Amino acid sequence: MIDTLIFDFGDVFINLDKQGAMQNALNLFKMDTFDEDMLKTNILYEVGNISTEAFIDFYKSKFPYLETHQITEAWNFILKDFPKYRLEFIQQLAKENRFKLILLSNTNAMHIDFIKTNISFYEDFKECFHQFYLSQEIQLRKPNKDIFDFVLESNNLKPESCFFIDDTKENTDMALSLGINVWNIDETREDVINLFNLNNTLF
Repeated sequence: MIDTLIFDFGDVFINLDKQGAMQNALNLFKMDTFDEDMLKTNILYEVGNISTEAFIDFYKSKFPYLETHQITEAWNFILKDFPKYRLEFIQQLAKENRFKLILLSNTNAMHIDFIKTNISFYEDFKECFHQFYLSQEIQLRKPNKDIFDFVLESNNLKPESCFFIDDTKENTDMALSLGINVWNIDETREDVINLFNLNNTLF
């Protein structure tokens, strides 16, 4: 019996433009692909191992022609709208109290600051969850096994009693390998509010 729902944030609740953000950044940096040191720095920032200041300083040293605001805007370009009906969906789930609700997101300080500033109901959203795990705060990230072990152990959960929703297949693949029920949501044609209709064999 499933008693715990674990949700990703981006492209599950808040809409993202991954491809647009990538192309926008490559255009800004005048590059065709990202360098290895950029990818490593992004991951370090995502797990809170470097500060926002150090992150921006890295990019300014690599691209001296850029201003801080240009880097910040490029980094936040990925973040789009958060439909209110998805807030209402999770609020209803919280009200029903049928499931333990957990958010598990790979994110970073700048993105969360941007969301707090631009999404008026962020705190209302956060209050819906029993646990609200952000990668930069727990210093773990998906799809690594240790982040799922952390969630299971910290909340005394059995994998088979959990259902994990994420738009990234490598994340759901890892969860599935641990015995967690998963939905690799296709954000282009599926919506989290249809969770129970699209997965009715499990609920």
